[in-house]
Amino acid sequence: MAEEKVNALGFLKENAIIAALRDTYSSFSDRRAALGLSNPGTVDNIAREVQKDVFLTNYMFTGLRADLTRALSVSPLFQVSHAFAMGSQGLPPYAFAALYGTPKVFLQGNINNDAQLTATANYRWSGAFVTKTSAQIAPGGQAMLQVDNHYTGNDFSASINSINPSVLEGGLTGIFIASYLQSVTPRLALGLEAIWQRQAVNMGPDTALSYCAKYKGIDWIASAQLQAQGATMVSYWRRLTEKVEAGVDLNLQFQPGMGPRGGGLMGGGARKEGTTTVGAKYDFRTSTFKAQVDSTGRLSCYLEKRVAPFVQLTFAGELDQFKQQAKIGLAVSIEAPSEEIMEQQEKAGGSAAAPPPF
Repeated sequence: MAEEKVNALGFLKENAIIAALRDTYSSFSDRRAALGLSNPGTVDNIAREVQKDVFLTNYMFTGLRADLTRALSVSPLFQVSHAFAMGSQGLPPYAFAALYGTPKVFLQGNINNDAQLTATANYRWSGAFVTKTSAQIAPGGQAMLQVDNHYTGNDFSASINSINPSVLEGGLTGIFIASYLQSVTPRLALGLEAIWQRQAVNMGPDTALSYCAKYKGIDWIASAQLQAQGATMVSYWRRLTEKVEAGVDLNLQFQPGMGPRGGGLMGGGARKEGTTTVGAKYDFRTSTFKAQVDSTGRLSCYLEKRVAPFVQLTFAGELDQFKQQAKIGLAVSIEAPSEEIMEQQEKAGGSAAAPPPF
């Protein structure tokens, strides 16, 4: 009986159809590898060089802030931090955070004085596949759960993300996002993103499909995104010198106009809105300076300077010309490692261990 099962399984693996499919796939893989394609990144970060590296929108803050971080271990990574804020619009007065990381696992927890808890748990299944989970619980019963799955291939990236997925109401609800970005030439990458969401079982689902493209030059990168709602985003990044980068981002919104009878395209002309942002980044030996200005009249700057090996000062400012408003933020960050931790960092400096799946 065992030999008969082995023969049956061997027939399933070695028949002519399977052999032809295997040969076709091998030939396709060989031709694909001969193109010398590299990984293009992800759809979420298709304009990372401009929006995250050059622009300072994600770094802006107001008021006074102080961060105290203490590392308790390097391998595995384990550290705690205390954050204090005063006069800030988006930061709590106090927050405590702790994180733990190994080459396969990353755990982080944060709780503030309002008892709002945020937790992150990431796991690296293999060198190419990572699952990231984050949960947030706030007073009053508000909660959010997000699960992201990312696969990084040699010349493509794919991800499936879900926000507040549930089947407890008798059907599938939540937001689900699937994206794929593929290098088609050594310089050009094309991708798409699909969104499916349903708020409740008694409501119909909504779907949307977006397209994106990315082109890499010798010292510049251009990217474009076309969303189903009519939004178009175009970014251009360029390295001017070894320590100077610049970027331009154009965001256009096309919405149907509303006529006297409330019609869409037939009731009135389309309303067009657009914002253009220009920014630059300067890297010095012990500091980083960023500045940007947009078409809405906002001028922003950001300076980050390390005044001592474990002390860093940060200044952020924004001036709105049209609204006649100004915002200023000042922060100090202090790291307090012990001598034992410093010795561990020196020993781990030459190791080639994989970083935690942040």
